Amino acid sequence: MLHIVPALFDPDDGILGGAERYALELARQMSLETPTTLLTFGERERRETFGPLNIRVVGSPWYVRGQRTNPLALSLISEVRKADVVHCHQQHVLASSLAAFVCKLSGRRVFVSDLGGGGWDVSAYVSTDRWYNGHLHISEYSRHVYGQENQPWAHVILGGVDTEKFSMDETVKRNGEVLFVGRLLPHKGIDDLIRALPREMSLKIIGQPYDQKYLEALHHLAAGKRVIFIHDCDDVTLVKTYRKALCVVLPSVYKNMYGAETNVPELLGQTLLEAMACGTPAICTNVASMPEVVEDGVTGFIVAPNDPAALGGKLEWFRDHPEEANKMGQAARQRVLRKFTWPSVVQRCLEIYAA
Repeated sequence: MLHIVPALFDPDDGILGGAERYALELARQMSLETPTTLLTFGERERRETFGPLNIRVVGSPWYVRGQRTNPLALSLISEVRKADVVHCHQQHVLASSLAAFVCKLSGRRVFVSDLGGGGWDVSAYVSTDRWYNGHLHISEYSRHVYGQENQPWAHVILGGVDTEKFSMDETVKRNGEVLFVGRLLPHKGIDDLIRALPREMSLKIIGQPYDQKYLEALHHLAAGKRVIFIHDCDDVTLVKTYRKALCVVLPSVYKNMYGAETNVPELLGQTLLEAMACGTPAICTNVASMPEVVEDGVTGFIVAPNDPAALGGKLEWFRDHPEEANKMGQAARQRVLRKFTWPSVVQRCLEIYAA
């Protein structure tokens, strides 16, 4: 089994983005069932292990048209030829198209999951959909937005959480803090969250800044409010922060504060799942895949996007109803255990690979 992650990231670096974390965790859990290698790209060439998972980092790749999220190296071909099954984590980059082409020529099974993003690729000129034996979507929304609801080769495998790492601790006291975790980008709607925050409440924003203009706008909005920005956070600290938070919020939008629009702001909502696994209730917007994760009124709340007043009202409700909030957090943990565990995702994948 070969998992290909055509993105530049180092598995040893602190907190990973949702897409990178998804690919790494699926490969790690897959390695518990079958010999698995994860191939990714980095600044230096190396091989290492993560438990039973073999990791191959291809060093000094060529960046297609200078795109750092679109690395390629010919050594990819030799790795593909060693595998029985190949799972690419991103369709619209050249590395995945090359892997799919080699698999087709050599009779290997190849599958793809789209985790958002992309770069220059031959798929801009010809459809590569059927170069793959199957498309494994991480949400029903993903299958819908790519127009594959009625295709027999398009499946929904959902996403998972390491429920031992991300877990409840009844001895930890909630600190009344609102929490956001994710990339600091305009489509995440963090500006709406800051506007919604009641002045007596605290907000912690954890994530890497990718847009300096937007980061400055967030700091401007946060002036006079109890807002803390943290740009570096390891998993141990993240779990502790989830456990202490009053609630986690993912307020993503289709139209951001600058008027730009995106149809795919979230393909799953990984940070919602992580917080819920820690027994923390969630608030999300009625956007993309997130209503598949949060049960409105049961594990948290779903509000309209671009509506700070509605969001602020739910923050105040959590503040004023701590016992009910705690029950929602417990229900959130149970929902993750029922539907969003990595072993269940692995089993869905193995069944599709075999079929």
